Amino acid sequence: MNSLLAPLASGYGWAAGVRTFTYRRGWLKQLRLNRPVISIGNLSTGGTGKTPLVAHVTRLLVRRGLKPAILTRGYGRRDENSLIAIEPAESRSPEPREIGDEPALLAAALPCVPVVVCANRYRAGRFAEEHFSVDVHLLDDGFQHLRLARDLDIVAVDVTQELSDRQVLPAGRLRERCSALRRADLIVLTRTDLADPAQTIERLEQIHTKASIFHSKTKLTGFTEIATGRSLAPDAFSGSRVFAFCGVGNPCAFFLDLRRWKLDPVAQRTFPDHHVYTEDELTSLLLSARNANASILVTTEKDAVNFPCARKGELNVFACVIEAEIAEADTFEQTVIETL
Repeated sequence: MNSLLAPLASGYGWAAGVRTFTYRRGWLKQLRLNRPVISIGNLSTGGTGKTPLVAHVTRLLVRRGLKPAILTRGYGRRDENSLIAIEPAESRSPEPREIGDEPALLAAALPCVPVVVCANRYRAGRFAEEHFSVDVHLLDDGFQHLRLARDLDIVAVDVTQELSDRQVLPAGRLRERCSALRRADLIVLTRTDLADPAQTIERLEQIHTKASIFHSKTKLTGFTEIATGRSLAPDAFSGSRVFAFCGVGNPCAFFLDLRRWKLDPVAQRTFPDHHVYTEDELTSLLLSARNANASILVTTEKDAVNFPCARKGELNVFACVIEAEIAEADTFEQTVIETL
């Protein structure tokens, strides 16, 4: 950790702890919705595999005959104070600049589930209850959104990243000290196929969290051709030379996954998280891929929604379609349902 940032990180962690304490003591009031709330979040600023986990839990609830709604802030959208509701529809592709790239991705992947985007998640939940007759709310990125009471706190922890108070903002990516994980009910260790989770589990034991711990990995379910929307099998490009690029919280994990999925990334390029691509950048990427003798370009689904629509029809780019796969699937599902 940069020693110059250590005092700032200490102050940031202290302030976050005080805020949590005021809610725990009741000095700041939590608001409660009429339906149960499952919060899915993380300790860091992103890149832990949270969004696939939100989709996984949502599908679990739908499979059980429940009617969930996803409540989300919609990071990076044009008007972060407005409320936008995306109604269930067989085929929908909302504008990511209006609702945020991750809500747009969830809305496309889960067409039967209403997605309500608003910085005030209590307001979003009341809207969902009044207009969609929901049974349960999924609070996306909700671990630090303490104003809304929740019935279950699920936290994604990436085992490829260090879990240490030395990583608290601005020195690192953690929003709170590691002791905040004592608030969690369930901890899902993500990317356990890329790193040994033993060190992370040892750190969780030091924190004395009482949360149940589950292990998950990122499963490739196929590819989507950006130009046509065509779906391809997971082994469609096995052994192919690809040019990989992404703008996500943990790009190294994506590039490692590509090799695990038996692709051959001959070159790669990273952009900031939630990056909105310009036409000039896509032209540059296509040229770089040709110079690297790559047969195709591959990226993430989140990046794909951030492409300019005018260029999508002419791109030789494929998005990796992924799902979270939890090793203890039956126990995880039973725990979630019993909480409700």
